[in-house]
This record gives sequence, C-alpha cells and structure tokens, in this order.
Amino acid sequence: MEEHDSTTSPAGVSFIMPVLNERDYLEHAVASVLSQSLAGPSELVLALGPSTDGTNELAQRLAESDARIRLVENPAAHIPVGLNAAIRASRYPTIVRVDAHSELSPGYAQRALATLERTGAANVGGVMHADGRTPFQKSVARAYNSPVGLGGGAYHGTTHEGEAESAYLGVMRRSVLDEVGLFDETIRRGEDWELNLRIRQAGHKVWLDPKLQVTYWPRESWWRLARQFRATGAWRGELVRRYGRSNGLRFFAPPALVLNVALAVIVGALQLSRVLGGVASVVASIVYLPLIAYALLVAVMALRPGAGESLRERIWTLAVLPTMHLAWGYGFIGGVLRGARDTVDASRLGSQNTPLP
Repeated sequence: MEEHDSTTSPAGVSFIMPVLNERDYLEHAVASVLSQSLAGPSELVLALGPSTDGTNELAQRLAESDARIRLVENPAAHIPVGLNAAIRASRYPTIVRVDAHSELSPGYAQRALATLERTGAANVGGVMHADGRTPFQKSVARAYNSPVGLGGGAYHGTTHEGEAESAYLGVMRRSVLDEVGLFDETIRRGEDWELNLRIRQAGHKVWLDPKLQVTYWPRESWWRLARQFRATGAWRGELVRRYGRSNGLRFFAPPALVLNVALAVIVGALQLSRVLGGVASVVASIVYLPLIAYALLVAVMALRPGAGESLRERIWTLAVLPTMHLAWGYGFIGGVLRGARDTVDASRLGSQNTPLP
C-alpha cells in the first residue's frame, strides 16, 4: 500500500469504503462513486481487509486505472477500524461513507452536499433501497424494504425529511468528526448509530433526506443472512448495555419474540407431559396468541403479491422474515446478558457471493 499525505485540502469530497471479500460487488460500488458529478475534486479511499476471494487484487487494478482511487490497509478487518483508517488518510472536508455492498444513485453526492449546506447539519443520510438478483436475495430485499422486516427504521422508506436519530451511511463534515472523535473501534456493528449519538449530544444535527437513494444488495444465502443478523443483534445488545434508554423501543421487539418462542416451547412441553392441565393449561395457552399473530403477519406478507415478484420469492419470505427476527433477537439477548465481546459478522468471511451481471 502507498502512504499518502492526509492533510485536508480546502475543498472536495472524500468517499470512504471498507472492503472485505466483495469481489462480486466492489466494481459496481466503485463505479457508482466515480460517476458522481461534483464541481470540486474527489477521491475514493478503499480500506482493504484481508480478503480471500481476490477482492484486493481487483481493488489494486481499479486503483491503477483511476488516480482518484487510493488504498489503505485494514488488517483487523473490522468496519470501524477500516472507516477510521480511510478517514485519517482522506484529504477533503466532506466525508461520504459508501458500503461495498451498495451503489449510490446518480446525483447522490451533489444533492447531499446541497442538503448539508441548506440544513447546516453535521451528517446527512438517505434511504436504503434493498434489491436482489436471485429469488432468495430478492426476498431478503423485500423484507428489508418492509416495515415488518426491519422495524420501520426511517431510512428504510420514509418520505419525510427532517432531523433523525441516525443516518444510513452518511455524508459528514470532517470538522465535526474531528470534534467528536471518529468511529468507536470497540463497536463492531452499530458503529454508525453510536457516532450519530455523539454528534447529536455535541449539539449538531443529523439529517434525513429521503431523496438521497442508495441501492443495497443483501446477503445471498440463508446461512449468511442468519449469521449477519445474529452479529448485528449482539452488538445492539451491547449498545443497550452501554447506552440504555438511548436505544429505541423497536429494538426490543425481536428479543421479545425469541423469549415468547422459548416460553411457548416450555409451556407446550409441560402440557404434553400433563404437568400442566385443566384451567392452568388453558391460561398458559395465552402464550401462543402472539406467535399465532406473528405467523399470520408473516404469511400475509409472504403471500401478498407484488409487482414483478415470483412465487419463489414470496415462499422464501416465509423463511427469511423469521430468520431475520429470531437470529437478531437471539443475538440481542446474548449481547445484553454478557456483552457482544468479540462477536464479528461472519457472513462477510468467505467468498460465496452471487455474481452480478
């Protein structure tokens, strides 16, 4: 890797992107950045983890083909570590975070800069629009884009512009990052929420502009999805341990579902063994009602036809939604009880991505 002068220039935009095992997505993500129309100079700083699928070799070729692309190392492979390495190496006063599993819409950066100027915000984010190629990935995207899937977070589809709790990816003022500190490297997931909490506590605004659109490509297999959501849930549990009531109530719905399932299993076992009987059994059966309601909700979402959706996509929803909720809730409970510790998003390891056309 080359060493670069990180002295901040008076104008321009630095796009930053942590990268690990993203061979099948990286080129598309990079192209969406380099095609942004900007009046001033720009750069793209890729923080490369120890990929095993040829990602780093691809990144090197891309850097050789365009002088705007710069490479820094992220041997720890953790997202906040890579983000901080890229920020420290950046040269311009506006930082635009980009995920290697995402693609910026045309005009994204230009509009974000205008929104920063218009609102005086420290961080501006937009709306994540999930998409897919295979029936499974499309089903996951369908869940992401639904309030049922991810709990109705504002950046998953709101049309209301205004101050927000957090920002998806984020277009940030470097001066504010220097003021409040960069990403907390002890947090492996949810690092953006924690940074935005510090930004708001310092008296700055975090702003949501729904006209800023980012395409996100979800995990490509059931096992990767489950591992991703378990890790994300564990780190949300860790954030609850650290910050308590600063976390929204919606984060507690999946762990409540997991506890309800566990309680229903216990009640069912006691009923089958006749330890519970008579009136006690009838009263205890109330535990099944929330699960019946949840199952109906999943079924309605799965069977409701959408424009261009195949039957396979809708059937996959029957597995995708419970997987997301139960894996996240299970991880959350563990994170609250014993902390996330060294939990990592193992779905980013390996090289089983589905190539894009």
